[in-house]
Amino acid sequence: MNLLPEEFADLEPYAEKWCLGSERERYAERLASSMAEMQRFYDAITPRAEAALTYLDHIGLDDMPGDAINLLRLLYSMITVSFPVEVWNQPWIPDASEASMDCVIEPVP
Repeated sequence: MNLLPEEFADLEPYAEKWCLGSERERYAERLASSMAEMQRFYDAITPRAEAALTYLDHIGLDDMPGDAINLLRLLYSMITVSFPVEVWNQPWIPDASEASMDCVIEPVP
């Protein structure tokens, strides 16, 4: 069973790991992932991000089907790994010791 819209079948290998429903889950997955894993995911989704946003723009948030919600969640995960990949070269925030992030309000869906 595919988790993503057919147009984004090339991203399906990343769907199970990165289509996560909450910021807390995405952050935990980031911390549990190697830089190589995050780099592969980032390299795969970044060139497809604009097409994904265009696809999602044509769907209302209130009637978004499950595969589109998963695509949106994949984009959220792309954002979550962007700083580790682009700037820090590590999953943790540099010089932040045991700091953690708790999102109190999240976007819906």
